[in-house]
Amino acid sequence: MERNPSDGAGPVHVPFGHVVANEKWRGSQLAGEMQGKIKLIFEDELTSVDFYLSSRSCILYITEADLVEGNSYRKRLVRVRNSGNLQGIVVVEKTQISEQYFPAIQKFTVLDLGMVLLPVANQTEASCLIAQLVLEQMKEPSKNPFLRKRQTLLSEPFLLRTVQQIPGVGKVKASLLLQKFPTIQQLSNASLQELEPVVGQVVAQQTHAFFTQSR
Repeated sequence: MERNPSDGAGPVHVPFGHVVANEKWRGSQLAGEMQGKIKLIFEDELTSVDFYLSSRSCILYITEADLVEGNSYRKRLVRVRNSGNLQGIVVVEKTQISEQYFPAIQKFTVLDLGMVLLPVANQTEASCLIAQLVLEQMKEPSKNPFLRKRQTLLSEPFLLRTVQQIPGVGKVKASLLLQKFPTIQQLSNASLQELEPVVGQVVAQQTHAFFTQSR
């Protein structure tokens, strides 16, 4: 299997319509529910990545326990982000217990690394999300957002959900922001004067504060 053995963050071969899963998930609730929707292949030499959707896109899954334990998850995210070979989606369990830790991982993932972050309430919701992502992979190349140029990031719907994590920004205003500022980096660098014509003064201030207070 094609892989970078030094850090476990290199590309792997993923058969069409399958997901390559880290061996640590074998027997888990998440894997069990995913197997009812998609085909899993377990691999015991993956270290940084939890699930490969294709040879170039993957999921890093951060559990409630990972968030409570501290910031050790950051090394995995940075390793994948710096690999240059992978487009990573960060899926995070946002529960009543982990909610207080969520803003930190949100800002680290979205602002510092420029990666897509998707919160889920539990592993059942996560299994549905991952199955949806696999369906995206199975689209014909011209319609598959994962196979477009890297500059477009990942899939627009998931980037949209990331922007919706900004307080006060719903689906409509997130869409308006992304039309004007198509990447997280551009949005985070936008001034109040640039934001106000797009979403109004109040939301512009909330958006600007979200990015500037994290720096």
